[in-house]
Amino acid sequence: MLLVGFIAAAAQGKIDVVTEAVFEGAKTGVSVSFGLISVMVFWLGIMRIAEDAGLLKRLAKALGPVVRYLFPDVPRNHPALGFIMSNMSANLLGLGNAATPMGIRAMQELQKLNPNKDTATPAMCTLLAINTSSITLIPTTLIAIRMNFNSANPAEIVGTTLLATIVATFAAIFADRWYRRKDAKRPPPQQLKSDKGRYTESQGAGYHTPAS
Repeated sequence: MLLVGFIAAAAQGKIDVVTEAVFEGAKTGVSVSFGLISVMVFWLGIMRIAEDAGLLKRLAKALGPVVRYLFPDVPRNHPALGFIMSNMSANLLGLGNAATPMGIRAMQELQKLNPNKDTATPAMCTLLAINTSSITLIPTTLIAIRMNFNSANPAEIVGTTLLATIVATFAAIFADRWYRRKDAKRPPPQQLKSDKGRYTESQGAGYHTPAS
């Protein structure tokens, strides 16, 4: 689209308009970025205080029963559950910078439980869905952007954002449960390979039906 825009502007003799728009866009981007820095630093500082005060640990304990329900195939005392709870707690408070490394560590621990290293396990898919849709109590970044553009009430989106993320999270959980049940009805990959091998052998022996 950029190439088409340049070609169209050149054909109409308005290349100077495109150049001006490019520099104006770059200027706006830099201005917005600098405007966000102070607001983001403030909110992240508040969240860090909450983290140091133990709020994240309390949230993680409160989320324990929910996490065990969402990840039934992960052993009860496995380290992955701790990282998952920390990731969910950080996302609840809008601590994306803290949630990301916890999510990565959780995936690494879940990979250790994965018998087939080339295929994601149901638990890994669940974590990805929950982390993507995550309920957010304080949308820090959106509030900062609205403040930078002189919004009359930057925090008025808190309620609607909370509602939207709740709906998204429940939709993700519903889809995850549905696919888990659907996947549970399929035979294991090793069984499929075994059946395929036996079917090939039976064809070589002159049979045209898979062996039972």
